[in-house]
Amino acid sequence: MSGRTRDWLKFGGLVAVAFILGLAFASALNLPRAGRAAELVQAPPAQVTRPGQTPIPAARPAAELGAAFTAVAEHVKPAVVFIRSERRERAGARRLPPGFEDFFPRRPDVQQGSGTGFIVSPDGYILTNNHVVEGSTRVEVRLYDKRVFSARVVGSDANTDVAVIKIEATRLPTADFGNSDSTRIGEWVLAIGNPLEFYFTVTAGIVSAKGRTLPRLRGDNNYTIQDFIQTDAAINPGNSGGPLVDVGGRVIGINSAIASETGFYAGYGFAIPINLARAVMTQLIETGRVRRAVMGVSIRDAEAEDAAVVGLSEIRGVVVQDYVGDDSPARAAGIKPGDVIIALDGQPVEAVPQLQQSVGFKRPGETVQVTVLRRGGERHTYGVRLVEPPADPDRPVASTGTSPKGGEAAPKEEVLGIRIEPLSQEDARAPALIAVLRAGGGLVVTDVSPDGAAYERLVPEDIILAVDDKPSRTLAEFRAAVRAAKAGDIVTLQVFNPRLGTKRIVRLRIP
Repeated sequence: MSGRTRDWLKFGGLVAVAFILGLAFASALNLPRAGRAAELVQAPPAQVTRPGQTPIPAARPAAELGAAFTAVAEHVKPAVVFIRSERRERAGARRLPPGFEDFFPRRPDVQQGSGTGFIVSPDGYILTNNHVVEGSTRVEVRLYDKRVFSARVVGSDANTDVAVIKIEATRLPTADFGNSDSTRIGEWVLAIGNPLEFYFTVTAGIVSAKGRTLPRLRGDNNYTIQDFIQTDAAINPGNSGGPLVDVGGRVIGINSAIASETGFYAGYGFAIPINLARAVMTQLIETGRVRRAVMGVSIRDAEAEDAAVVGLSEIRGVVVQDYVGDDSPARAAGIKPGDVIIALDGQPVEAVPQLQQSVGFKRPGETVQVTVLRRGGERHTYGVRLVEPPADPDRPVASTGTSPKGGEAAPKEEVLGIRIEPLSQEDARAPALIAVLRAGGGLVVTDVSPDGAAYERLVPEDIILAVDDKPSRTLAEFRAAVRAAKAGDIVTLQVFNPRLGTKRIVRLRIP
């Protein structure tokens, strides 16, 4: 055998050994065979969701949710309407030479607005926002099937921003009502409306929060009831008055407002709970107006200091700030400023919106049982006979008492971080302070330290009338009352703000 032949035999043997080792290695790693690899390439993936193929198990809930959204939109959209309103006003007076008025007649200005509503009865009652139709001289409704009707305003309520309008039609599709009280944070919802006149638009999101209040919408109206459902479903101008619906297609709210610096969607929208809206709607349809009851107090949500003073283990309830009017039913019953209302007719009271609705939609003349806690856990229940609100809408009745913010840094000469002075002769001439002076006067806050306990709770111009129910007409009286409190104690201040004309209770913890 020649050397050349031996070399080829050796080379062939090495190739055979390498092939055998390769097969053994592939077998050990369980690598796919050529035929198996071809099968994997040619076979359709098990997760493809085309007809006749197996869907991805993890994608099935998403597909079902998408199908639910589609079904809800198809079910609700026919009951949603586009609303266009007009308000005519006389043009502003122009300065013209005598005798020239006939040559330059003043024509009315026409202001137009638009929004959304939804049909609640087959004979044409439609629920929407008050601000969509407020002051309108003409209202036009466009249905999903493109028919157009003139509408009349049956009634509206600015305090809840709810209105009812009516078109003359029959056999109309209607929206189903849900229960906003049982709606839970995190639930999927759809907002349906006409944002920016993009007709019948559907957006999706979740319930982000409940029981929201928007002080900037309150303005000077102290009767406003706010208990908004917050959602991240996109809401824009034009969505106002449209339905917020759950995945069952039931209306749980009326889209009403957005939180935005620009006036356009910025992540948060707010809807009026449908349970509140239905209570208003019923009265508007029956009588054309909403008749409310009040206790004659101004109120705010309880804070940590309030809970500590009255011995509550949790922060809940509503603090009575002040009486409203000399004939306040709460005063007559025995309720005092500083009391924390914890129950109404035996039902726990958690926050202001709940109490406002519970009281507001009872009938004037009814008596409610109000349970309160006082300093040290003293508990009382009073029967309060409710009355109608006074005619003057600027008087605060059963309303929130929001403390204004402000103040610059000040010397920490007072333990609470405030600088106070007796009322001056100039102050004494202010009409808003006449009642304060007749009652003995008080101390005006002139500065607030950002490092003190009173920061953002008191502002310069506030007048402190009493500390822990003891009058504080002089610096000596105030300092004596505060000096009696130890570090960690809570002092209760009765405060009057002359600019707002309101009293409130402020509780501060001694640092």
